[in-house]
Amino acid sequence: MLVNCIAYRDGKKLGDIPVKDISAYLAMPDTFVWVALKDASHEELEEMREEFGLHELAVEDAHVGHQRPKIEEYGDSLFAVLHLVEEVDKELNVGEVDVFVGHNYVLSVRSRGQRSFVGIRDRAEREPHLLKHGSGFVLYALMDAVVDRYFPIIDMLETELETIEEAIFAKGSARQNTERLYALKQKVMVMKHAVFPLMEASGKLYGGRVPGVCANTQEYFRDVHDHLVRLNSSLDSLRDTIASALQANLAMVTIEDNEVTRRVAAWAGMFAVPTAFAGIWGMNFEHMPELEWYYGYPFALFLIAGACAFLYWRFKKSGWL
Repeated sequence: MLVNCIAYRDGKKLGDIPVKDISAYLAMPDTFVWVALKDASHEELEEMREEFGLHELAVEDAHVGHQRPKIEEYGDSLFAVLHLVEEVDKELNVGEVDVFVGHNYVLSVRSRGQRSFVGIRDRAEREPHLLKHGSGFVLYALMDAVVDRYFPIIDMLETELETIEEAIFAKGSARQNTERLYALKQKVMVMKHAVFPLMEASGKLYGGRVPGVCANTQEYFRDVHDHLVRLNSSLDSLRDTIASALQANLAMVTIEDNEVTRRVAAWAGMFAVPTAFAGIWGMNFEHMPELEWYYGYPFALFLIAGACAFLYWRFKKSGWL
C-alpha cells in the first residue's frame, strides 16, 4: 500500500506526486523523491524497481522479508534493513523496514509494524536546512527514529528484571521466577538481534570510505552508532544480570528442596521410634519381662511419646521442622 510519494527540492517540499511521474522528478536538478510503502505487494515493488532502477537482489530481499538488520551497497545506492520492535500486550512484536537510498531518492517499505513514520517526515520537513542534504539525511532520520524506539523497550526490560529480582527470595515462587526469567531472556535476545547487527553495519556510514549518499551526513550516522553502542552495552548487562538471577533462583530451589528433605527426614526419624519399640515388643518370645508387668503398656506408650517429643524438640531447635 502506498503511504505517500513526495518530491523535495533544496530541502523544501514540492508536493505529492503520482508514482508514474517519479522518473521525471528524478531527472530534475537538486530534487529528490521520498516514497513510503506499507506491506508492499510484489507488483508495487516491481513498479518501484522500474521507476528508481533498484537492484533486483535488494528488491527480492524486501519482498521476502524477515531479513537480518544490515546495510548493503549496490553501486551508488544503499539498501538498509532495520527491525521495528514494538511492545504489544506485554510481548515484543518484530516488524521490518527496508530502505532503498540513492543520491536523489529514498524508498522505505514497512512491514509487520504498527507505528508509522509520519512523524519522522514531519520533523524532517520542519528542518529544511538539514533536509537539503538530501537522501542521506532521510536515511539518518529513519535510522535515528527506529533506534530511539529501542530505548523505552530497554527501560521496560530493566524494570521487569528488577521486579523479578525482588521476588526471587520469596518462598514458593521459584518455578514462576524461572519461567519469567527465561521469558525475559528471550525478549533480550530479540532486542540483541535487532541492535547488534545494525551497530556493526552502521559503522560503515561514517569515517574512512563511506557511501556517496552519506558523505555529507557522517556525523549524524556516528551519533546513531553511539546510540546503538549504548543499547548493546545495556543488553549485555541485562543478559549477565539475568544469568546471575537464574543462578540465584536455582540456588533458592536447591535450598527449598533441602528444607523439604530435612522435614521428611525429621518426620521419618520420629516415626522410626514407635516403629522400633512396637517391633521389639511385638516379637513372639515367651520369656519377656515387660510382658507380665502390670504398668508395662502405659509405660511403653509414655516412653514412645516421650521419645517422639524429644526428637520433635531437637528437630525444631535445629531448624529441620
